[in-house]
Amino acid sequence: MKARVPIFQALLAAPVLAALLSAPVQAEDLDTLYDRLRAASADDSPAIEAEIEAEWQKSGSAAMDLLLRRGQDALADGQAGAAIDHFSALIDHAPDFAEGYNARAAAFFQQGMFGQAIDDIAHVLMLDPRHYTAITGLALMFEEMDRPADAADAYRAALAINPHLAGAEENIKRLEAETAGREI
Repeated sequence: MKARVPIFQALLAAPVLAALLSAPVQAEDLDTLYDRLRAASADDSPAIEAEIEAEWQKSGSAAMDLLLRRGQDALADGQAGAAIDHFSALIDHAPDFAEGYNARAAAFFQQGMFGQAIDDIAHVLMLDPRHYTAITGLALMFEEMDRPADAADAYRAALAINPHLAGAEENIKRLEAETAGREI
């Protein structure tokens, strides 16, 4: 009987090890990626952005990942209402998954529902304060709401996290030019 115990323990350990190796990224892993991104050269930043954005897509559940993909597909097909339904179901089942809120914010934005979109961005940033695409989305909403100074501030915040964020510096310059001489 004693000879079977190590084999039994090894069999139990194998699935546990496999589960640990396939587990979603932990906060410290994202911390490392964000640190690498902030220090990266312009040539290296796209690859690091892709790593971060791939990690954002991982909920840790195949079913939740499927809801995210279905919502993203609906949004890409111009079906924002259906996308909102998928993302809302995702959020109901995975309320700590930041990308569910970020994706639903994009769908609300497409529907012109800025209040709901901003609420979802707030959830994203509570879960991941360095989610630079959520901050960029907030900047876009501020632009649509004719709040150029707030939009420029949001772009600056995104640049502090991702110094090579495409278009952010140009948008800041454009917004600063628009608000030059404008009364607050």
